[in-house]
Amino acid sequence: MPITAPMILTLIRIALIPVLVLFFYLPYEWSNIASMVVFVSAAITDWLDGYLARKMGLLTSFGAFLDPVADKLMVATALVLLVQRPPELLLHPVVFTLAATIIIGREIAISALREWMAEMGEGGRVTVSGIGKLKTIFQMTAISLLLFRKELFTLPLDLIGELLLYVAAGLTLWSMWVYLHSAWPVMSAKSKPDDSSE
Repeated sequence: MPITAPMILTLIRIALIPVLVLFFYLPYEWSNIASMVVFVSAAITDWLDGYLARKMGLLTSFGAFLDPVADKLMVATALVLLVQRPPELLLHPVVFTLAATIIIGREIAISALREWMAEMGEGGRVTVSGIGKLKTIFQMTAISLLLFRKELFTLPLDLIGELLLYVAAGLTLWSMWVYLHSAWPVMSAKSKPDDSSE
């Protein structure tokens, strides 16, 4: 299997996950900036590897599998880290944890749905929707601001990030409904009887 430029970027994104964890826990003033830079860099490579794969005709089955896995691993790791923050730094700790759970749970559910639909030969029904893309924008922006963990020119980035994450969680539920609605005709269809049964 040839190692392409998009695949290298995807592998770099996976390699950045332990780096994010390390920077998040370092007891230095610059660790928050470093955490945000790592996450934003990963988000940029997520866009760049897809762009290069399409532009250069380097789409591969393995790359199509690995790219969303890398993205979901990075997002889930960042959310798990952020949930551990002291409650006093959050507007609504319980709601924040619930929002993070919704986002992670949706990624697991939709990944399983896509795999099942592909096995049924109906993978085209659960392609990325406009709502899913909008959710990703809010989600990535929210996590980036929350990782920064400080004000910027008196702007309460923590609060803005938390509110954006709640919007992302709402869009997550909406996009999940869209995917399930598209897949429902296949999911609700009666199974065909086994030809070998008597």
